[in-house]
Amino acid sequence: MSIKVTSVSKYYKTQKALDDVSFSAVKGEIIGFLGPNGAGKSTLMKILTGFIRPTNGAVFVSNIDVLSNPIEAKKNIGYLPEHNPLYKEMYVREYLQFQAAIFKVDKSEIENCLIKVGLQTEAHKKIHQLSKGYQQRVGLAAAIIHNPEVLILDEPTTGLDPNQLIEIRALIRELGKEKTVLFSTHIMQEVEAICSRVIIIKKGEILIDKNLGELKEKNHQNIEVTFDYRIEEQFIRRLPNVVSYKNNYDTTWFITFDSKQDMRPIIFDFAQENGLKILGLNRHNKNLETLFTELTK
Repeated sequence: MSIKVTSVSKYYKTQKALDDVSFSAVKGEIIGFLGPNGAGKSTLMKILTGFIRPTNGAVFVSNIDVLSNPIEAKKNIGYLPEHNPLYKEMYVREYLQFQAAIFKVDKSEIENCLIKVGLQTEAHKKIHQLSKGYQQRVGLAAAIIHNPEVLILDEPTTGLDPNQLIEIRALIRELGKEKTVLFSTHIMQEVEAICSRVIIIKKGEILIDKNLGELKEKNHQNIEVTFDYRIEEQFIRRLPNVVSYKNNYDTTWFITFDSKQDMRPIIFDFAQENGLKILGLNRHNKNLETLFTELTK
């Protein structure tokens, strides 16, 4: 088990930042760690990296107890914080040599690391001369130079242009094949593009911990239908598999069904049987952003 968090709580005086949080992760998983501001994401990341201690609970990285043996655990962790702490006056290769010395890594690994993150042509430049995307690559290179089993990335794509986003996404996906990646972000599209699993946290509690495929395969479907005249809600209740409904505007209804079957033909037949005409019929898939909003608003 690459990560194991058991019943972790954290208090800052009387404020509860984490409330009995538990989850585990294995090699090859890229986990999207989501939550609104103040949800407890950064606190949990700091606990995982041994920067702060929890009030209660246990944390293991690569089967090493982070609380009792933090130095040994950190050897198996690569961390890229939200504000990439680079020494920008240093050359790229010089900075990675410095990082390699800290972890007592053989200097031959530096070239391998440069190739892995696509920095070979930029290695002779000073870090401040690089674009934001390449500076993120330097941060990733520093995080993986000691070949950690666990990679923790806090908002790694913030501020990147579309081309840089595509490049960093591809790099993270490649790293995720051989490591466990915990990926914190506010950008739902990033999670859908990169992650295999989603954890949503709010007010220090985990609300959802599921594979992305499971979330996408939920039976609920949302259909917006407009009839030729206003009907009473008792007609809507007669439709099969209705979970909820709302009269959005006069003759338009927004209906949620619990069914894998496409309910649009059912609605069409229902309208014909009841002498109604359908002026509009649209299916709205519930994406991750919608789910996140519903859970955290």
